[in-house]
Amino acid sequence: MPRLAAVEIIEAVVERKRALDVAEKDVARFADLSSRDRALCVGIVKITLRHLGEIDALIDAYLEKPLGRKSGSIRHIIRSGLAQFLFMGIPEHAAVSETVDLCVGSGGKPYKKLVNAILRRATREGRAMLETLDAAKINTPQWLWERWVANYGEQTAREIATAHMNEPPLDLALKNDAPLWAEKLGGEFLPTGAVRIWPKGLINEIEGFAEGAWWVQDTAAQLPVRLLGDVSELDVIDLCAAPGGKTMELAALGARVTAVDRSDKRLERVKQNLERTNLNAKTVAADAATYKPDHLADMVLLDAPCSSSGTIRRHPDVAYTKTATDIEKLAVVQQRLLEAAIEMVKPGGLIVYCTCSLEPEEGEMQISQLLKNNSHVVEMPITKVEAGGFTELLNESGQLRTLPCHMAEKGGMDGFFAARLRKL
Repeated sequence: MPRLAAVEIIEAVVERKRALDVAEKDVARFADLSSRDRALCVGIVKITLRHLGEIDALIDAYLEKPLGRKSGSIRHIIRSGLAQFLFMGIPEHAAVSETVDLCVGSGGKPYKKLVNAILRRATREGRAMLETLDAAKINTPQWLWERWVANYGEQTAREIATAHMNEPPLDLALKNDAPLWAEKLGGEFLPTGAVRIWPKGLINEIEGFAEGAWWVQDTAAQLPVRLLGDVSELDVIDLCAAPGGKTMELAALGARVTAVDRSDKRLERVKQNLERTNLNAKTVAADAATYKPDHLADMVLLDAPCSSSGTIRRHPDVAYTKTATDIEKLAVVQQRLLEAAIEMVKPGGLIVYCTCSLEPEEGEMQISQLLKNNSHVVEMPITKVEAGGFTELLNESGQLRTLPCHMAEKGGMDGFFAARLRKL
C-alpha cells in the first residue's frame, strides 16, 4: 500500500533521521510495491518534506490541543494527506478517504474522526491559509535558515529556500553528442554541458538509458571535472568516487581513471554504471585518506563527503537528517582527505576539491585553511568559460559556488563548491 509506506518513510526520516534511500530499505512494504506505486509513495514523501513547515502550520492551527504521545504516527498520516491534495493535485475526496483509512491499518482508529475533520477543514480553508504563510522560511529548518541568512543574506537565503520547494528537472551527462540527444529527448542543452529534461515515467525507460548513452547527474555536479581541462591519456584519481558520475565523465573524456571509494557496496554501483555506459576505469576499495597509489597521478579529483545541503532540492530529506554538528565533524574529514589528495599528485599536477554543500566550512574555509598551512600548493582561479559562461557561479576568489537558485528560470541547479589547486 503506497500511502502507508509513505507514512512509515516520512516517520523514519523526520523522527529517526534516516536518509530517504535508507528509509525505503527499512520499510519492508516498500519493496513489495509495483513501480507505479513506488513512484506515488516517493512522490508523497518528497512533497511532504518539501512543504513540511506549511503542512505543520495548518495541522497546529486546526488542533484544539497537541497530539499526545500515544498518537503514534497520526501526525505523519495527516501530513501525507494534506500533501496529496494541497500540493500534488490528487483529488480531495480520494486523498481524504485513503488517508482516513490509514488510521485503521496503523493502529490509530481512535483518531479517525480527528484526522477526517482536519483534512476536510483543510479542503475548505487550507489553500487560503497557505497564502498567509512565509513558505520559504517556514519550510526550512531554523538552523539552516539562520546559517544561509548569515552567509548569503536574507534575500538569497529566501531564493535558495524557494528553489527547494520545486520538483527539479532531470539532468543528464552525455558520453557524446549532447546537443543531438537534447533534441532526441525533447530536452534542453545547457551552457554547462548537461542535457535537461522533464521526464514522465521511469528513468530506465528513457531512450538512451539501455545503451548507456547517458547517466543522471546534476548540471552543477558536472562542472568540477571540466576544471581539470584536457584529461585525455592522463592518470586521474577520483576519490570518494561512488556512485560514479565523475568517474564516467573522466573516462568519457579519455582519462585513465582510478576510482577510489571505501565502500565495496558503493563501488559495485560504480562498476554497474561503467558497464552500462561501456566506459573503463580501475576501481579500488580503500579509505581515500590513507590510500597510496602505485604511482603519483597527473590529477586528483576529490568530491569529499559533506552535509549535502546543496542537494536539498533533489533530496529534501537532507534538511531533516543533518545537523550543524555533522558539518563540524565532516569538516575535519574533508581537511584530512584534501591533504591526502595533494600527496597523490605529481609536482605540477592539479587537484580539484569539491563538495555538494552550501556551507562555507565545507568549501571556502577549507581552501583558505589549506593555503595557510601548505606553501607547496597554489590556487588556480576558475574562469567564466569554465563555469559555463556564468559569472554568478564564481565567487571573488575565482572558486565555483553554485546555488539552488542559480538558473532558476530553467529549473535551478544543486549547490556546489569547487576549487582548483596546483601542486608546486
